[in-house]
Amino acid sequence: MREALKKKTERALAIFNELDRLYPDVSTFLDHQSSFQLLVAVILSAQCTDERVNMVTPGLFSAYPDALSLSKADHFHVEKLIGSINYFRSKSANIIKTATLIMTHFNGDVPSTLDELITLPGVGRKTANVMLGQAFGQPGITVDTHVRRLVHRMGFSKKEKTADAIEFDLMKVWPKNIWTDMSTVLIMHGRQICNARSPKCDQCAIIDHCPAKDVTP
Repeated sequence: MREALKKKTERALAIFNELDRLYPDVSTFLDHQSSFQLLVAVILSAQCTDERVNMVTPGLFSAYPDALSLSKADHFHVEKLIGSINYFRSKSANIIKTATLIMTHFNGDVPSTLDELITLPGVGRKTANVMLGQAFGQPGITVDTHVRRLVHRMGFSKKEKTADAIEFDLMKVWPKNIWTDMSTVLIMHGRQICNARSPKCDQCAIIDHCPAKDVTP
């Protein structure tokens, strides 16, 4: 039986309230000292673990702490500094180009709207939403691999949809004021409990709100 929109929204709130209690004060998982450094770290985190990104950014940010310095960086030096992450060559080019655009088009400041953010190289809706939520306090839904998996299991969107389509589905059933924090606690829950291969349903605090509880993932 198809779940009514109102019921989905009520269930989303119940899930959020429980996960927010379980994972209090969870924020971004990437180390940074400024909105620019967060932007660079999120660009680097595409198809790479946060742990790996946090290993390379101290050296990168020591050499290039802001948009001005990175916009003037030597491409090969940046590649050397981030060489242990996936796609380091294309990401090196993207973060230098992004820094340059921030200096030339945004007066040295990271833009604070989604439409502006997605004009930057290496920045899609996922990265833009992270920035909106974590750097600027604006509601944004981050659809990473964990969120995609969990919202499919929880019946909020379909697995085969694109990240953008999933985001638009979630906008309909998640109250706007929880968009950022709901994304964050779902990522944490996906890492700790609802993992891809063997979800720990017997340890799950939100199992009663999950349609997948009686289905083998």
